[in-house]
Amino acid sequence: MQQLIKLSKTSKLNCFSFGLDAHNCITGQKYRKIKNSTCSKCYALRGNYNYPDVRKGKRNNLNHFNAPYFVYVMSFQLQSQRYFRWFDSGDLPSFKILLKIIRVAKNTPHCQHWLATREIGFKNKLDEFIKLKRISLPKNIIIRVSSPLIDDKPLKSHKHTTTVFKDRKKAVGFICKAKDQGGKCLNCVACWDKKIKNIAYELH
Repeated sequence: MQQLIKLSKTSKLNCFSFGLDAHNCITGQKYRKIKNSTCSKCYALRGNYNYPDVRKGKRNNLNHFNAPYFVYVMSFQLQSQRYFRWFDSGDLPSFKILLKIIRVAKNTPHCQHWLATREIGFKNKLDEFIKLKRISLPKNIIIRVSSPLIDDKPLKSHKHTTTVFKDRKKAVGFICKAKDQGGKCLNCVACWDKKIKNIAYELH
């Protein structure tokens, strides 16, 4: 069997996650240069994420993603997990990888998968595939499309979304509880809940 893939366990999340180097985000690289964009304030470009060993690990994750064994090994590793987050740092690097994630979700129906992305083009292509019945989306994965600007409204073109607010008056939908819980999710699983259309995160 292939070597196990190293999963992340951030202090905030109540589950394992998987991340890539945020410096290499396709859309994020563009938005980082735009004032008041969420990417210009990205937490995954600061602090511990900049340590050479951490960035090396994120690069290794991309190699795992592109390897033929990825779906099999990741599906095996998630057999005992109830919740999982894709991209605690970084974002979708290709549509092909999005399809791999969907295959992992199908292989692990006991586990709830959550993926937030700014790569709207990949999500739109997936929606088109679903419409044409070229692929089906398993019930245990939620893909939330993120608005690019701080204090922006949820994107109306997508059912499940996320936003970032600085002004609480501009927050829409469910407001993330982490800031009131010592920066932790604890028992909150709202991000995985398909009944909640938008998750609003306070800028940090």
